[in-house]
Amino acid sequence: MRLRLFLTLLLLAIPRVFADGLPDLGEVAQASFSPLQERRLGESIMREIRADRSYFDDAEATDYVSGLGNRLASRSPGSRQDFDFFLIQDRQINAFALPGGFVGVNTGLLLTAQSESELASVLAHEIAHVTQRHIARMIAQQKQSQITSIAALAAAILLSRVSSQAAEAAVAFGQASAVQSQLNFTRDNEREADRVGLQILEQAGFDPRAMAGFFERLQRATRIYETGAPSYLRTHPLTFERIADLQSRTQSLPYRQVLDSLEFQLIRAKLKAQLDPPREAVAFFEEGLAERKFLSEAASRYGLAASLIRVKDYARARKELEALRKLVPSNPIVETLACALAYSAGEPAAALACYREGLRTYPTYRALIYDYANTLLQTRQPDAALQFVEGRLQVIADDYRLYLLQARSYAALNKRLAQHRAQAEAYARMGNVTAAVEQLQIGLKSGDGDFYQLSSAEARLKELRQLDEELRREAKRP
Repeated sequence: MRLRLFLTLLLLAIPRVFADGLPDLGEVAQASFSPLQERRLGESIMREIRADRSYFDDAEATDYVSGLGNRLASRSPGSRQDFDFFLIQDRQINAFALPGGFVGVNTGLLLTAQSESELASVLAHEIAHVTQRHIARMIAQQKQSQITSIAALAAAILLSRVSSQAAEAAVAFGQASAVQSQLNFTRDNEREADRVGLQILEQAGFDPRAMAGFFERLQRATRIYETGAPSYLRTHPLTFERIADLQSRTQSLPYRQVLDSLEFQLIRAKLKAQLDPPREAVAFFEEGLAERKFLSEAASRYGLAASLIRVKDYARARKELEALRKLVPSNPIVETLACALAYSAGEPAAALACYREGLRTYPTYRALIYDYANTLLQTRQPDAALQFVEGRLQVIADDYRLYLLQARSYAALNKRLAQHRAQAEAYARMGNVTAAVEQLQIGLKSGDGDFYQLSSAEARLKELRQLDEELRREAKRP
């Protein structure tokens, strides 16, 4: 039901994007779909994604995937494309490229990949879809008379990758045949993404053989999936010829042993501990450690400690954390877990001291920054939280999460104009300028703020209104 409602909202919202954001597809049906228009469409779809509960806004996991993705993208031949990587909480094995350089990764893909090179191979393939502008070409080829189908396609690009139920949802709205016929990448697109992706993978220092190996394992998995092929195969049709071509391309390459990074193993353990039922997660890591069945002992101990926190067994969690520290050098992921353990165990002062110490060593680590500010707010120290967040904003001015924390700090201090202005700045950096304008309007009507603050907010409102109008005009240009 939630998925069908979400599809309804997207199908209502995205035609407006196409009305305002796409080139005229009538007389210029074959005109180029410009990178700017592509980015605007991607931003519009991302607004819908961020509003859905499946959007997995975990700073550590997102930073890891973004770091890996940008490492690969930097090796993409001749690309000047900006990329944004994000996570979807879904056990389906999937990754997907949206217009404008947005690349989504299901948590199920991270948990299923048996090596970092396998995960990198899927990301490299998606990056290649973006750099070769496969989605843009597909949209630009449509005609004006097919605008409804294109709108459905934009929704389906999102939903079919978020859930394997998307086809059923599309059927409910009479769009199934139109969407499905246009959704899947062509075989030529897939072969090109394979070829370019292999180049990216090798240039970035990963094992290029991982791509064929992972795709082959996915294809074999279709025999045991009760509901059919994994989502990735639904939108990226695999053939024996494709896999054979990948194997042929990598056969002559020298053997390269590529070790997984510690971050890859720790993030996988974190997702397992966080997303599985708590006691099942505890049992999984306990069994793996007892029987020595693990790819990384450090990651297994991290996962067990994180799982024990969830079941409130803090004494055992501390023991596992101590054992983990003996296995790995100082690491921000481990330090963040240690601070979370202290707070969960009812030791807020120790937690705050832990965060301060961690930030001295890792001053730019986002999870530590957010968690420290959040802990200050939870311990009713909004003045300290505000001072800390504003100090960070002096260095990182485009982080919407910091503005959301700033808004919460102002709300706790009953400073309503400042609260809504901070919320507006968060929305503006999330690409939702219209919502930013609305927040400032609410703030200016709150009756709060002095003359300087009101004048500054009015000036900012004028800037955002002008930007909103410019974006709308720009989107209407053919």
